Amino acid sequence: MGVLKVILTILFVIDCIGLTAAVLLQEGKSTGLGALAGAAESYWGKNKGRTMEGGLVKLTTIMGVLFFVFSLVLNMLP
Repeated sequence: MGVLKVILTILFVIDCIGLTAAVLLQEGKSTGLGALAGAAESYWGKNKGRTMEGGLVKLTTIMGVLFFVFSLVLNMLP
């Protein structure tokens, strides 16, 4: 179990660093109340997933889920 915990801890640290980088690379979405009316169409556009920003959103989601799973698994190991 010791080797497994070390490997999972290393993967957890790599995931933490990657998640932090992915969040910091994203553009700000703080457009105020104007986002309620006009910016919704641009956010839900057809090609949003193909842009770099769309890729970063997907990467952030995946790394966030991995962060949660690694946290639970590492907490359960003795």
